[in-house]
Amino acid sequence: MTLYLYQRAQKQKIAFIPQKPNEVSLYVCGPTVYSTPHIGNARPAVVFDCLSRLLRQLFTKVTYVRNITDVDDKINAKAAQEGVEIDVITKRYTQCYHDDLAALGCLAPDVEPRATEHMAEMQAMITTLIEKGHAYESKAHVLFAVPSFAGYGAVSGRDEKARQAGARIAVEDYKRHEEDFVLWKPSEAHEPGWPSPWGRGRPGWHIECSAMINKHLGLPIDIHGGGGDLLFPHHENEHAQGCCYQGTESYAHYWVHNGMVKVDDEKMSKSLGNILLVRDLLQDHPGEAIRLALLQTHYRQPLLWQQQENAQLAKQQLDKAYRLMQKIEVQMDGLTWGWEDMPADIQAALCDDLNTPLAIHHWSAMCKRMMQQAQVTDADIKALLAVQSMLGIVQMAQQQWFQGAEDRQMAPEAIEKALADRDQARKDRDYQRADDIRNALAEQGVSIEDTGGKTTWRYS
Repeated sequence: MTLYLYQRAQKQKIAFIPQKPNEVSLYVCGPTVYSTPHIGNARPAVVFDCLSRLLRQLFTKVTYVRNITDVDDKINAKAAQEGVEIDVITKRYTQCYHDDLAALGCLAPDVEPRATEHMAEMQAMITTLIEKGHAYESKAHVLFAVPSFAGYGAVSGRDEKARQAGARIAVEDYKRHEEDFVLWKPSEAHEPGWPSPWGRGRPGWHIECSAMINKHLGLPIDIHGGGGDLLFPHHENEHAQGCCYQGTESYAHYWVHNGMVKVDDEKMSKSLGNILLVRDLLQDHPGEAIRLALLQTHYRQPLLWQQQENAQLAKQQLDKAYRLMQKIEVQMDGLTWGWEDMPADIQAALCDDLNTPLAIHHWSAMCKRMMQQAQVTDADIKALLAVQSMLGIVQMAQQQWFQGAEDRQMAPEAIEKALADRDQARKDRDYQRADDIRNALAEQGVSIEDTGGKTTWRYS
């Protein structure tokens, strides 16, 4: 089955054909490790984990590289604030990132390079760009000369007029052209720095990824991924410097960008105080529920995260799936499964630009059908297991899942108190409050039923 990926430049889905038969190179921009990961960081991690799983089903060899940016002005500021070296900050938040992603069921990439380990490669690339006339030194900086690359703007689709409209009014005096971007910059005595032909300094952000891609995958690559916020200028600049370094027209044959996350219909930002940390979400919801919620919106679309709603609904779906696993547990012994066991409609959905919402819809229908069947065939079980492995869900032992669910459920005493409050609200004819209590209980996984003047409850 052919995989199709949407390409912004062509404004359509294009058949994915790797450069080498049955070998795929995939690079994804990873985190800048200066703070605890939030739900916006989690989305690309889950999306590209799912894409890498799919690629491994379709091709013999996949090399997935996701970098760590461990040199950055935000990291410097955090280290200065705490009075520590930058590696104290980067090690702490790299571990946070790994822990949170593991809780979301993300597999580790094949290679996870760190920017600070690639200074020699960056400097070599910068030297070549200078020699080829695509970069220049100015006031202890080295900058990429954007006018030297005729293809600038091709990745983002922005023409020069549109780019200039969004440019800053003030242009640094060390630039020849307002769009030129920094490849190397000087470091003050109190800032981290590395020796270079241009003086002690540190790299610009964009050159880091190009150098790491070239070392670990070789240019050009098959697929370059990341969040939609990286499209311009980061990926546009990567493409420009990478093409000029190689002397080719291609840097990445396919670009894949996920949409941004909104919280309660607002852009997530510190100023609005609506940053949702993965760590905090994991206090209230199992990691698989957060993962499933992230996959239920197509990766290219903006994701609207409603507080408590997305993960709670996903958890209810997973509860049903785990009950099905209990039903078929005895039959699973000794079964093996793979891509060929997956239902054709789910294969087609995944190969249609990673349409996980449609795949999840078909999976949910399959779970419902199997739960209603008196006898479940081995072929059905293998199909179910293949889908769940591909999506990275329902991977826990059933006992562990339901034990964890019980730990998160409301205590019976709290439920009884809420029902007493609801009874009082109904006596007071405050029906809105009574409905609010019912809805609040439902969000906590508690179903209630009024029969013959008596209210009963159960865990959903």
